[in-house]
Amino acid sequence: MKKRVLITGAAGFLGSHLCDRFVKEDFEVIGMDNLLTGSLKNIEHLFPLESFKFYHHDVSNFVHVPGNLDYILHFASPASPIDYLQMPIQTLKVGSLGTHNLLGLAKAKEARILVASTSEVYGDPQVHPQSEEYWGHVNPIGPRGVYDEAKRFQEAITMAYHTYHGLETRIVRIFNTYGPRMRIDDGRALPAFISQAMRGESITIFGDGSQTRSFCYVEDQVEGIYRLLMSDCSSPINIGNDEEISIKDFAKEILEMVDTSSTLIFKDLPIDDPKKRRPDIRKAKKILGWEPKVSRKEGLARTFEYFKSVLPTTETT
Repeated sequence: MKKRVLITGAAGFLGSHLCDRFVKEDFEVIGMDNLLTGSLKNIEHLFPLESFKFYHHDVSNFVHVPGNLDYILHFASPASPIDYLQMPIQTLKVGSLGTHNLLGLAKAKEARILVASTSEVYGDPQVHPQSEEYWGHVNPIGPRGVYDEAKRFQEAITMAYHTYHGLETRIVRIFNTYGPRMRIDDGRALPAFISQAMRGESITIFGDGSQTRSFCYVEDQVEGIYRLLMSDCSSPINIGNDEEISIKDFAKEILEMVDTSSTLIFKDLPIDDPKKRRPDIRKAKKILGWEPKVSRKEGLARTFEYFKSVLPTTETT
């Protein structure tokens, strides 16, 4: 019999790519999403397959899945600032109630569960690069706190189930990830920069652009997550690209790639926006034998092709 996996947040950017990967690995995949920020367009190509089923459900409510489950991947959550700032309560609920429900399901089914945490647990870091041993520098009552603290609680309750119930748990700390199926309007730098450049609009940079990020292509991210799930490591693991770039230089790369007349404009930096972000991935290399393979140049080119397909009427100069 095929192994069965439940993937929450299945209609989202990263969740949909995980569905593809597990279908490819010959799993029976059960996708679950409340479609608050996800889109059925991301997974509609899977609907004809016998090995894929979809449930429209909010995991903040009781979760029931008939039959056995071997694995659960919990990726349900608003993930971009524009989303969690508009939906603070839902973000906190899916990180707390949703995670509790899925840990309970994993316990009942005797399934291994992997929860999607994030580099945001490090907040605006005072340590650089960020290793898994760093506890973070987070403002719990700031506007970003609803997301940061939801993920920090998610890690805490996951480890509690691991230590108290002996549940098989995995925690991935995801750093900035990009690729096809990103939402154009999700507010993150890459889709915002590309869509603005394609429309010939000015590219908006918050702050002076000196803040840094590290961008991991989705194919590499999915490979790291898959390896972590199949590993014996129960402690959090950073999965991300450790090649750091300033936001201003990143915007210039987008301008060069799109070949547009757009220029840069600068606005005030949002409250508690991290100044530095780069993962220490030594653990992933040692424990999982994983490191990113897709260069930023190649990944951006693939992502640009996707954006051209979803903005077919856009003219560039």
